[in-house]
Amino acid sequence: MKKTDAKSNVEADDIPEVDFSKGVRGKYHKRYLASMVTVELAPDVAQYFPDSAAANEGLRELLRLRGIR
Repeated sequence: MKKTDAKSNVEADDIPEVDFSKGVRGKYHKRYLASMVTVELAPDVAQYFPDSAAANEGLRELLRLRGIR
């Protein structure tokens, strides 16, 4: 009996092997870090934003109300 991936019902023999022997660890790490912006919210503000999606939504609404976006 063949092993089956429980999540996708794909048989293990049907999944092609991938050769990572020529891969470069961290190849895009610097580019990724350069595109990130980290903002620390004060605790009194952070209580209204449970995650980054909520913070982004709130900031977009503020920009819309100010006529910037």
